[in-house]
Amino acid sequence: MTSEQTLTKETISATFMDLQDRICQALEKADGTGTFREDNWQRPGGGGGRSRTLTEGSIIEKGGVGFSAVHGEATEATLRALNITTPPGEAPPTFYATGVSIVLHPHNPMVPIIHMNVRYFEMSTGHNWFGGGIDLTPHYVVADDARWFHQSLKTICDRHSVDYYPKFKPWADDYFYIPHRQETRGVGGIFFDYLKPENAAHKADLFAFVQDIGNTFAPIYTHFMQQNRQLPFGEREKNWQLLRRGRYVEFNLVWDRGTRFGLETNGRTESILMSMPPQANWLYDHTPEPGSREEETLRLLRKGVAWV
Repeated sequence: MTSEQTLTKETISATFMDLQDRICQALEKADGTGTFREDNWQRPGGGGGRSRTLTEGSIIEKGGVGFSAVHGEATEATLRALNITTPPGEAPPTFYATGVSIVLHPHNPMVPIIHMNVRYFEMSTGHNWFGGGIDLTPHYVVADDARWFHQSLKTICDRHSVDYYPKFKPWADDYFYIPHRQETRGVGGIFFDYLKPENAAHKADLFAFVQDIGNTFAPIYTHFMQQNRQLPFGEREKNWQLLRRGRYVEFNLVWDRGTRFGLETNGRTESILMSMPPQANWLYDHTPEPGSREEETLRLLRKGVAWV
């Protein structure tokens, strides 16, 4: 574990870079044929990152695993969100943000979409905090899979605090929600933000929790890759997959904070939008057949489902 004496923003960034390396290696091994292409980039306002994308693998149709460490002058939107007022005549405070963000879109509609983000934010005002989350978006909701996923997250949370899962699970339900559809994006997971350390020891504890969330990503998703990769599907299931991808796009472009932050701070557009699926579809006023698996999936895309 990183000691509290060495827990600087540079140390945190280096740990996130290592996490990106290990996750990419695990995904390539599980996919069997796909390999990540790395794209190093620099942000004009300060900092940069490594965007890694995998396309047309055996299991993963399109996936992105991004690392970034950017810094610069805080935007007005960021200052408003933090209730920070810059005195007249003074330059706005600066920020430093680093993290890993992942979205994977599979070929087979029976393999779920998954997203994870872990991040650290620091400001010259002295504000600093951790955030992140992991959520699962199955094209078809399978109760056993959802329970296994949530139990895996609860086990990690309980290792650090028994209060975490009961707090972060509803937070995910509220965050990964598409208000204009009145649907959750998937079966949820956990979401947390503005976890502010009270002292150096607490900062080390919070970072240990964030690292555990990052480290559980590969075991969780490679489990679904191997379990579901051979499940049969046809044209009906592929069409439904494209519709569910459309919902994913709607959330990311309209509601996702990370997308907005990246665009507002003049981040690299290609890296910000690498979470988009390779294909998606929208049908006017589409209604699933009564009693179908599609209708059952929509019934379960709601807040407050007690999976564990």
